Amino acid sequence: MMQQQMAATVEEQMMVKAIREELPWESLPKRIQAALVSKDDWHRRIVDYCIRKRLPWTSCFARKVCKEGEYYEDLMRYLRRNLALYPYHLADYICRVMRISPFRYYCDVLFEAMKNEQPYDSIPNFSAADALRITGVGRNEFIDIMNKCRSKKIMWKLSKSIAKELLPALPADLAIEPWWGVQFVNFTLEEFKRLSEAETTAIDKMSKEEVNSYVLFDPKVINGLYNRGMIYFDVPVYPEDRFRVSRLEGFVSNKDQSYEDPIEELLYAVFVVSSENATVAELAKTLQADLYQLQAAASFACRLGWAVKLMDTDSILRDSNESALPSSVLTDDEGGSRTSINSEKSGHELLNSDSDGPRKISGASYVGFVVDANVTSYLMMGSLSPGLKSHAVTLYEAGKLGDSCIADLCKDLASLEGSKFEGVLQEFANHAFSLRCFLECLLSGGTSPDETIEENSQECCMQENFSTTLSKESTDEGIENVAEINGSSLKTVDAAVTHHSDELSQADHPMVDSDVADGNTSSPSSVVSESKESTDKSYSETSKTAQLDGTTDNSPLSKTKRIYRVNILRCESLASLSPSTLERLLVRDYDIMVSMIPLPYSSVLLPSTAGLVHFGPPSYSSMTPWMKLALYTSGSCGPVSAVFMKGQRLRMLPEPLASCEKALIWSWDQSVVGGLGGKFEGNLVKGCLLLHYVNSMTRHSAVIVQPLSINDLDESGNLVTVEVPLPLKNVDGSIASTVASIDLPEEQMLNLPSLLCNLSSKVELGTFGYLSLVRLHRISKSSEILSKNENYEWIPLSLEFGIPLFNPKLCERICERVVESRMLQKDDITEHYEAMQNVRKRLRELCAEYQATGPTARLFNQRGSSKNSPRQLINIVSGRWSPFQDSQTPTHGGSPHENDRLKVSRRQKCFTEAATRSVPEDQPTTPAKPEPDDADTKDVVLPGVNLIFDGAELHPFDIGACLQARQPLSLIAEASAASLAIK
Repeated sequence: MMQQQMAATVEEQMMVKAIREELPWESLPKRIQAALVSKDDWHRRIVDYCIRKRLPWTSCFARKVCKEGEYYEDLMRYLRRNLALYPYHLADYICRVMRISPFRYYCDVLFEAMKNEQPYDSIPNFSAADALRITGVGRNEFIDIMNKCRSKKIMWKLSKSIAKELLPALPADLAIEPWWGVQFVNFTLEEFKRLSEAETTAIDKMSKEEVNSYVLFDPKVINGLYNRGMIYFDVPVYPEDRFRVSRLEGFVSNKDQSYEDPIEELLYAVFVVSSENATVAELAKTLQADLYQLQAAASFACRLGWAVKLMDTDSILRDSNESALPSSVLTDDEGGSRTSINSEKSGHELLNSDSDGPRKISGASYVGFVVDANVTSYLMMGSLSPGLKSHAVTLYEAGKLGDSCIADLCKDLASLEGSKFEGVLQEFANHAFSLRCFLECLLSGGTSPDETIEENSQECCMQENFSTTLSKESTDEGIENVAEINGSSLKTVDAAVTHHSDELSQADHPMVDSDVADGNTSSPSSVVSESKESTDKSYSETSKTAQLDGTTDNSPLSKTKRIYRVNILRCESLASLSPSTLERLLVRDYDIMVSMIPLPYSSVLLPSTAGLVHFGPPSYSSMTPWMKLALYTSGSCGPVSAVFMKGQRLRMLPEPLASCEKALIWSWDQSVVGGLGGKFEGNLVKGCLLLHYVNSMTRHSAVIVQPLSINDLDESGNLVTVEVPLPLKNVDGSIASTVASIDLPEEQMLNLPSLLCNLSSKVELGTFGYLSLVRLHRISKSSEILSKNENYEWIPLSLEFGIPLFNPKLCERICERVVESRMLQKDDITEHYEAMQNVRKRLRELCAEYQATGPTARLFNQRGSSKNSPRQLINIVSGRWSPFQDSQTPTHGGSPHENDRLKVSRRQKCFTEAATRSVPEDQPTTPAKPEPDDADTKDVVLPGVNLIFDGAELHPFDIGACLQARQPLSLIAEASAASLAIK
């Protein structure tokens, strides 16, 4: 059966290729002829393919096998049967010759649904929206007509034509743009005689003039002709046109189409990738789509008012000086013969814009804020604000909310200020408050409102950017070179100042020397040191360049305020694009990307090859517990954490889990088992239930468990945590204001300032996000006497990259840190890109070291001679450093020992010595297979060996005595015999 399906698929592909190549029956391969019944069957396949692709008869293969009238009649029957969208790009024949207007067609579509008693939801989205625009029949009108028909009872069952009589007789009033074209149909002699003098004059003008724009005619005359079906409107779209997607007013949220319609399918992609800075030809190049079909999709969006054509005469003059696009952009069969829909070719040449290269920033930076579908559902709640519903529909259906709508969105969100909500509505309101706070922060350029600025709105920035572009073209090369030199001087000065601050930071917090690391394998700590040294080297070279330039400006900030234009993007819509299309879109339209957290793991992360700055998760690994391990190993501090591989089942808990009061537990792939694992901040479970939870979750994914003693919890039995907003440092490199912003009493600060200083020198904390710290009981030597406040210390728990919309207070504090750090006003903001690349490298190295194919897992799982058995290696290692107690003799119950963590720290050196002695020097090491970049794949990299972080370092964890089915067979047989003897 499987082979038959594969053979059918191959034959279908061969048929499609033959149709595209227009092969006649005689030239077909024997395999295709054998699959077809006859030559007539081949002709039917050709017509069906052309109809499904909505191809015009004059340019498709169907013109050689059927007549034009028969082809379009079959096409219209197919569209009515599927309740499909009206083919506006074929209106030259369907409207003009066949006299099937959009109003007549949608009345037939509505009657088809009513006759078959189909619900209104059965009409596809775009068909329902266009039918509402043309006929005025929406959901309520449809239901009202059906209720009237059903009230007739026996009459309705005998004659379905009752529904057609209840449909409107005249089309609804249309919102017609002045630049739309007006075309007349083929009149009969009787129709022409009934025309008035004004109508005859208008028809005569249409037949003589080359440009028939709606603005050139009397609206009353045109509306009268339209109501009688004697004219139709053409919405011309040229390759050099630019559009701006607005709100999807009038969108009908019904089911998606179940039939094939390339234009309708292309609409969703057009909504996401559209930009007022990109022409239609550039959009086609970005999507790798047919230019003719893309023009049809853009034309339909303009008809429904979802896209606005930008009429910019200055840009037209500016475009005329550019070179033309190569003919290869026109991917349809006729090449350049069809450059507009139902219109003559424009006299303007196409723009030759390289959309694959980075776009230069001149005056304004373009920001894409990535959110998930949950945000749209929160905004959709009518009880929050009715004005937000339109924005939510646009964001959900179009996948994008353009910068022209952001100001209105903030106003609608501001209407919720001061409102009180209860229950689930409060969670919706929290996202709305946070969204408004962060959008206003971006629109202000990350500056406080009381600062003196030159531009204070996006409109001013647009005018300045536009005038700057015009002035650059009228300026000679000498002035341009001077501007470029000045710009490079400012950038190098910024790099020099940054290097100076980094040197001061490293002087205060020196890095640990990593020269003792093994040459064959690199630990995460050595990776951190190497990345830091390479960054310092690049900064040093840049500093020398600045000195050679002789610049005296030491300010790392931009002299004029940089304005940001913001688009909101839905991550699910970005995931629907191909990786190459997504990369071209990001490089072409955006300078900075910001992501909310938590993002669903199924969402797409931004490719690193695009080179743009991304304030969000740098890779998929950063959304898993790998990020916790990277944080702990980089900072050499963190809670005791045990990692258990997927598929294991424990018969008892090893120390230090066996005696814990409670424990934090995370799953590796956010899978939910019994209500556990999917929570973003982890699950706090009781120690008596921990064994059951671990066994349940390891069936589906790897887990990380952090045991807690009773002294680690507060009076109510919960953890004491605090979130530190990022970026951590101010513009001068200090963290005093960050520490001051943390809402903690002075006596509870403890080691928090010194911890942040230490982490800032080892971990990248100059990004959007927050650092979670947890207060744990401090373990000291028995001879030390500590006060009550000194019994606790703060240690890092997790590091999150992005904007937490679920927490309004934390989001507001992050915005305050963005303002104080002046991060968005720096001349060289691309340094953040290099910092995130270092984080990606750390995670990649950590995953490669401890995954199933990594060197550590191979060493512990290989089978060798008895002399160098890996089993002996594990026993030696675990026997020398096993935390708390020997894992071979686990304990149960009771509270943890007070000096457990102290024992762990004392045994770090023993582990290193034991592991070094146990591995023979002449043993060949097989290098791990290089893994693809984890940001480019959604496959979860699971640990291939059990691990434990002892508070300072990460080690393999021997839990062999705690696993089920790991006892020797001889011992099991002896126990069975003994039990039988007792019976």
